[in-house]
Amino acid sequence: MLNAGRSSFPKQERMVSRQLIEMLFGGGCSHSMAAFPLRVVYMTRERREDEASVQLLISVPKKHFKHAVDRNRVKRQIRESYRRHKELLTNSLSDTQQLLIACVWLSDQHEPSSSVERKLVLLMQRIGERNEKRGSGK
Repeated sequence: MLNAGRSSFPKQERMVSRQLIEMLFGGGCSHSMAAFPLRVVYMTRERREDEASVQLLISVPKKHFKHAVDRNRVKRQIRESYRRHKELLTNSLSDTQQLLIACVWLSDQHEPSSSVERKLVLLMQRIGERNEKRGSGK
């Protein structure tokens, strides 16, 4: 009963394909926006049947946190915030679209989970709004 209504973050929603990562960071069709301490790089593309509608990559560079325990804490904060609010993105996508998102941590300092969540929700709302505008403009 405790898990009723909870959203999850399954492996299909994790971006692990080197090809997708290179397309996201190397392609000219990706977009970027920031809400310190997060920067988000995203793009939409045609969705294949076996793929999730949203795939997420989380990057916390070693130059910001030398210790893995610190990097893992930040990743956990971002993952949890995404998991709780991912419907902001999935609601703005059509059945044939896939959204690729990379979250990059920009700060050398830890942030409270509430602050990380607030910033990530702000970025997700902006991505969803832009995606809906592009979808209605076509």
